[in-house]
Amino acid sequence: MDSEVRNRKNIKESKINKKNRTIKYLDDVDSPKAEDILKKEGDENLSHSASEEKLQNGESDDFPQKRKRFSINVEVDFLSLVLFLSALITRLYRLEEPSSIVFDELHYGKYISLYMKRTFFFDSHPPLGKQVIALVAYLAGFDGQFNFDRIGSAYTNSVPVFALRLVPALCGSLMIPTAYHVILELGYSQGCAALAGFLFLFDNALLTQSRFILMESMLLFLALLGVLCLLKFRRLSCQPFTLKWWLWLFLMATSLTGALCVKYAGIFTCMLGLSLVVRDYWRLLGNKNITNGAALKHFLARSLVVLVLPMILYVGVFRTHLSILSRAGPHDSVMTSAFQASLEGGLASITKGQPLEVAHGSQVTLRHTHGRTCWLHSHAHVYPLRYPDDRGSSHQQQVTCYSFKDVNNWWIVKRPEKTDLVVSSAAVSVHDSMKVDAIRHGDVIQLIHGITGRALNTHDVAAPMSPQNQEVSCYIDYNVSMPAQNLWRVEIVNRDQVGPVWHTIESLVQFIHVNTSHALRFSGKQLPEWGFNQHEVVSDRNIQHDDAIWNVEEHRYTQSEDKKDREKELVNAEMIPLRPTRLSFWEKFSELQWKMLFTASGGAGGTDTVQNHMYSSSPLDWPFMATGIAYWVSSDSNAQVHLLGNVVIWYSGTVSVVVYSTLLVFYLLRQRRKCYDISEDAWKKFLMTGEVLLGGYLLHYVPYFFTEKTLFLHSYFPALVFKILLTAALIEHLHSIITESRRWRVFGLMIFWISAFSWLVFIIVVFRKFSVFCYGNTPLTANDILNLRWRESWDFIVHRQ
Repeated sequence: MDSEVRNRKNIKESKINKKNRTIKYLDDVDSPKAEDILKKEGDENLSHSASEEKLQNGESDDFPQKRKRFSINVEVDFLSLVLFLSALITRLYRLEEPSSIVFDELHYGKYISLYMKRTFFFDSHPPLGKQVIALVAYLAGFDGQFNFDRIGSAYTNSVPVFALRLVPALCGSLMIPTAYHVILELGYSQGCAALAGFLFLFDNALLTQSRFILMESMLLFLALLGVLCLLKFRRLSCQPFTLKWWLWLFLMATSLTGALCVKYAGIFTCMLGLSLVVRDYWRLLGNKNITNGAALKHFLARSLVVLVLPMILYVGVFRTHLSILSRAGPHDSVMTSAFQASLEGGLASITKGQPLEVAHGSQVTLRHTHGRTCWLHSHAHVYPLRYPDDRGSSHQQQVTCYSFKDVNNWWIVKRPEKTDLVVSSAAVSVHDSMKVDAIRHGDVIQLIHGITGRALNTHDVAAPMSPQNQEVSCYIDYNVSMPAQNLWRVEIVNRDQVGPVWHTIESLVQFIHVNTSHALRFSGKQLPEWGFNQHEVVSDRNIQHDDAIWNVEEHRYTQSEDKKDREKELVNAEMIPLRPTRLSFWEKFSELQWKMLFTASGGAGGTDTVQNHMYSSSPLDWPFMATGIAYWVSSDSNAQVHLLGNVVIWYSGTVSVVVYSTLLVFYLLRQRRKCYDISEDAWKKFLMTGEVLLGGYLLHYVPYFFTEKTLFLHSYFPALVFKILLTAALIEHLHSIITESRRWRVFGLMIFWISAFSWLVFIIVVFRKFSVFCYGNTPLTANDILNLRWRESWDFIVHRQ
């Protein structure tokens, strides 16, 4: 009997200790759901007590076959379901209208078509969103033959418009219940969560962006889903390594990586998630109850899922992309010669049969390998005697980098000590390295311009656009004191991979000037009209530069000593296809990443580099929606799609950011003076709201002040999402302050509810008024359009009738 009493006493003490440890752990990790967990443990204790009473009364569970071993509980949130159904109705309503190309459907539609035809294309954003739409289009029977030629072109019956627009519409619909649950996970009430869903539902800009073949709705949905999974993961911080803990951690990493794989703007949401995971781990290290082994286990688990899994998913998306797009297409000229030659058709059909080894007498085109696509070029025109800044030039033949194929791109490789340029016919026929004078790493050569016959030269004359560098010219003897300096040393930078012999396409080459040790380099600057707006080529003392790397793209051997015959050879240069160049996936992947991240080759159809676009905007224009974007206008009426948000929601959100930031500073200053205006729980929830929502807003907004690319209103959408969530959270916080006020409670609540009701009605009225711009199916008169122009900067298209 004493033994049984001692056992019960030990069990009771163990439960008390467990509860105390839980309280300590929750205090350390700052979980918003501490009360729920403690309540759950209390319920478990009651259950154990009831079981003990059964045992004492002889009511033992002797029927294991009747005991439930596995159960699934399904909970349906009615408000969440209503929000989702409402979103589906607004997003799917007459989705096929207008049945014409709308805004960037011009570019994304082309990409989907090229997926259908397995044709390579270049886009500066990752391909996941386009892949998902392409999959749905494939299932719908789309053959990719429709020509997305211009905005406003009518879709034919062969285009499954509903299927192409379905994925963005579904993601735009799922975004709304996801936002609802994010607010719940932050510890706010169902009413506050419903308000957040309401604001998402009735924003015109989010509605418009969800109804067409665009990427933003997918980006926003995956970003919000990642934040939701992160919050659920943090809630389980006191239950590490359980199935739920792993599940939410994996879903968080997958969702945030998915957002990144749709558009690179998703990197900011990834940064938010990573910073919160690191912050929680830092706090975990301060918990004395966590052993060193447990801390290491936490670190390895988080690192594996948050760092390794995204890398695997990211690479997997591009592996799928490159495995599908195996054929040459309209954008492959952006890539290097080797990449182009690895595709079926295209450059490979020109270069596959050409000689491999560059030799004395080789006729070559030299392509700028990294960055802008252009070829070393010269023509009979000379540099002007003086530049606008009164600097003098050599007045010799211009050398430029030209972005188009041209007969003036051909050069002849010559050894200085040899006078003839002909390669023997036997060597030409068999491409035998024993019969050609192959050029090797370290050899000194001259480059003779094929058409004019003058040698590539550089000297101590300032370059036209880059005076810190030397001018590059083709040497002309004007009987002035300027001796020829036309000797260049060939340095093969990747000789460890391709060997010391200069090879076509594969060898990456630098040309080092013998007299000055400068490298031949593409400067990136555009010449004025006297240079035909081509790009400047200079010699630079800094030889460690990607723009100083070139490769041979087209190659043939000189067969005639006569200049006229050589010129005919160059003009009529044709190659016989034999076999393609082969690149590994990793070589293609690394090159594509470099082009996407570090070159200005354009975004969706080049929109990222468009200068002075009439609908471009700056980050200062976005918070108060100073401008919109014309997406589409009917050819026979003023019916149109124009991207504009709900002004009430956008302005309220901007005010909310300011009010929250002011309150945060106010609370911090008051607490510094030992004055506590809100409870500890309310303060923790307020801080968590700031680190997730205000932090998310700033992370997605501030970086655009430091970017040089052309920006549009939809670049603001990720920040807008966090701003709307912050608006809902702030309203509940203000309501709680009024409720806790003793002196002004009744009057304050009356004013609050009247204001809130009026505000919601105004949101609905504005949404309904501007919804004609979301659907584009309402014929409007010129006066109707002008009456909707509430700001002078809103530039609508009006057909005068």
